[in-house]
Amino acid sequence: MTHADAAESVHPYVRKGAAWAWRLLVLLAFGLTFLWLFWHLKTITIPLLLALMGSALLVPTVNYLQRHKVPRSLAVVVVLLAGTAAVGGILTFVVDQFIKGLPDLSAQLTNSIESLKNWAIHSRFHISEEQIGKAGDALVNAIKDNQGKVTSGALATATTVTEIITGAVLTLFTTIFFLYGGKEIWEFVTRIFPKDARPRVRRAGALGFGSLIGYVRATVAVALVDAIGIGVGLAAFSVPLALPLASLVFLGAFIPIIGAAISGFVAVFIALITKGAFTAAMILVIVIVVMQVEGHVLQPLIMGHAVQIHALAVVLSIAAGGVLGGIIGALLAVPTVAVLNTAIRALVEPYDSDDPYLLEGEEEAEILDPEMVPDQGPPAVKAGPGNGVPELGPAPPKD
Repeated sequence: MTHADAAESVHPYVRKGAAWAWRLLVLLAFGLTFLWLFWHLKTITIPLLLALMGSALLVPTVNYLQRHKVPRSLAVVVVLLAGTAAVGGILTFVVDQFIKGLPDLSAQLTNSIESLKNWAIHSRFHISEEQIGKAGDALVNAIKDNQGKVTSGALATATTVTEIITGAVLTLFTTIFFLYGGKEIWEFVTRIFPKDARPRVRRAGALGFGSLIGYVRATVAVALVDAIGIGVGLAAFSVPLALPLASLVFLGAFIPIIGAAISGFVAVFIALITKGAFTAAMILVIVIVVMQVEGHVLQPLIMGHAVQIHALAVVLSIAAGGVLGGIIGALLAVPTVAVLNTAIRALVEPYDSDDPYLLEGEEEAEILDPEMVPDQGPPAVKAGPGNGVPELGPAPPKD
């Protein structure tokens, strides 16, 4: 039997399945290799992605200032200084308030532990004070026995702090170049593709970045609502550190669905040890109500319009990002999925040859700067469900 006869003797379904299988294995190998390289170069790749998110948040303001006759270099400096001052101010305020409130919080925590101890002694569990003392001694001995691990952990923390500082500086400089020279960077990156494929790749990148802009804007809006709702509840019940806790909720909300809930339960814990069970229960109700409003009103209304991703995909991407990259992975997971979703759709769906990748009058046209990419002909395609181009909102008003 010849080779051709042997091939013909295989059932067509088996041949098709084998063809799909080896192609999928190649794609899987490529994906695993990419993740391996990404993780081993995380000192560079993570600041790069954070800078991309920062650029998505700041570039509309830079473009606005440039359209109003402000030199782009000056606009970048002004926006970066204002953004850095805002983020630094929030973080400084939160840390300062926590430090100032820590003595009272520690005293209240000690009182709560003492009350819990008295309850345990006089409860029906009949726990003696001697047993509680032995448990405390065992905890102290465990800490002493693991002092070496604690010391090595402290050294690892020092190394992590150094990496964080390095990453922050790299993120800042990368953001500057993205805001100021996004046109040149994007044109250079697309040169690795064949000339005929560049218009489609550039269009996919522009639309993907447009979805990132929409995601960041929507996330900021949702975070503000979460922080205001929980912060007002904390202030209404006179819970200590209400403003810092509200700021913590705002920062936590940048991890969709999960982040605000976790930071909200921190507020519940603070209320429990400072104001008692009733106040903690009320704060828990407020947190649940805010989370329900976020999940059933804000996410579909704001986030769903900006980024069309199913809630299950959001949760799974956050879980995968958290497993692979910790907090940073969870933070970057959803925007990465959003960009890939839009970019891949733009790559595989047909488009009008007169409009390679930008839409006249749409938000994508001002993604990086007014001269983002070279002129490829007069735009002709309008956003809509029938042509594979996602709608990102109405056109900005013309000056």
